[in-house]
Amino acid sequence: MPTQLAVELSPNGVLRLTMNRPEVHNAFDDHQAIRLIEALDRANDDPAVRVVVLASSGKSFSAGGDLNYMKRMSSNSYEENLADAAQLARLMKTLNFLTKPTVARVQGATFGGAVGLVSCCDIAIGTPNARFALSEVKVGMAPATIAPYVVRAIGTRAARRFFTTAEVISAEKALAIGLLSEVVSADDLDVTVDTIVESLLKNAPTGMQKAKQIIFDVAAGDITESMIKDTVSFIADIRHTDEGREGLSAFLEKRPPNWT
Repeated sequence: MPTQLAVELSPNGVLRLTMNRPEVHNAFDDHQAIRLIEALDRANDDPAVRVVVLASSGKSFSAGGDLNYMKRMSSNSYEENLADAAQLARLMKTLNFLTKPTVARVQGATFGGAVGLVSCCDIAIGTPNARFALSEVKVGMAPATIAPYVVRAIGTRAARRFFTTAEVISAEKALAIGLLSEVVSADDLDVTVDTIVESLLKNAPTGMQKAKQIIFDVAAGDITESMIKDTVSFIADIRHTDEGREGLSAFLEKRPPNWT
């Protein structure tokens, strides 16, 4: 039986997590969620991992919840459903707050919880045939556990429309509302992802981690004197790290930095 989540780490630190259930359009269940959580947790703790690419095999990125999984959930007790929802929430939180840069490689159908996965990645590159739907209301549900991340990705106004209409969102519209970072032809998808990854690999590992953290910090509140003070301390702290000193020295000496 082929592995349902292919995990491949390249010598230069690119971890590719490929959902590999093309026969069900990469729909995921509780077992796949656990596989993803475990792989992301390992990536977060592994200094050899510089960048994470989330991808899938076949025609679709992911059709969302697996039908057999949904059937099982329908007969679960309240406590079991609570635990199941908590696991999906943990997956989204783990991906969203991963300290390493994350890139989603998106093609074809991306429905339900899979929209959450894309929203949790730092960068999402899609093809013109990528299409999205927050279709939970069609079956009497709501996109609850993915909501914090989808709303931050597309904004409140767009969320109010697409959470309630469950209409299909084209790649062009997904780009316009911020769900996708870029749309490229299918032939250029891997080249574009690789180009972005190469750009990320040139940058300071801890610097990128800090850059992600400052985004989360400042996005959460108003621009107050306290926030400004925190940003001042933030950059001063970075300047006193070995990486900060190496980056500045390399720039002044016009040489490639030696990141460690």
